[in-house]
Amino acid sequence: MTIAQLDEAITQCTACPRLVAWREEVAVVKRKAYIDQEYWGKPISGFGSDKPRLLIVGLAPGAHGANRTGRIFTGDSSGDWLYGSLHRIGIAKIPTSTSRTDGQKLRHTRINTAVRCAPPDNKPDTPERDMCAPWLTREIELTLPTVRAFVGLGSFAWNALIKTLRELGHPIPAVKFGHGAEYTYSHGGNDYLLIASYHPSQQNTFTGKLTHEQLDTVLEKAARFSSAIWQ
Repeated sequence: MTIAQLDEAITQCTACPRLVAWREEVAVVKRKAYIDQEYWGKPISGFGSDKPRLLIVGLAPGAHGANRTGRIFTGDSSGDWLYGSLHRIGIAKIPTSTSRTDGQKLRHTRINTAVRCAPPDNKPDTPERDMCAPWLTREIELTLPTVRAFVGLGSFAWNALIKTLRELGHPIPAVKFGHGAEYTYSHGGNDYLLIASYHPSQQNTFTGKLTHEQLDTVLEKAARFSSAIWQ
């Protein structure tokens, strides 16, 4: 399977009844600000390079962001923060991500999520997390020939990322989540960096728990380690 084939398969998934019902309801009811727009209303695949050096993992698509636009971290505040940071450090072509046709491109980087459908209240349950896990596993398998740094945005993504890498044979101990938490290790003749950031959700950015400088620092460290940007 190629990345393109995986992306297509993800968008066809109907494995979790609660998530299917929710994402489709949101796409019909819509938010007033987007009432004239056609929502995507399907699972969201990864975005970026198919041979990334840096892999960024988030929680799940936003109900009126990615679930509306069809691209991960696109069309909402979290996306503004993430792509803005990636632009500042030299990864993203433009500082915003508003639609699938806005011309955004990522340098040697790919973004995905642990769960591929927008969940109610941004909270997938444990069976949904486990049902969706094979998509993350397969995507990491396909990118391992090139990827050297992983960023987990939030504790949910951090734990899913560690669990997946362990299942793929990577020697990672229990690393407690915290902003800037990191672990470097060697496996299969390659060196890897695993690093965490608070998720750029409004809950974290509006309260000042996550600042632009904090996010930039984590992403730039991962980018430089992986040579997604040069030293």
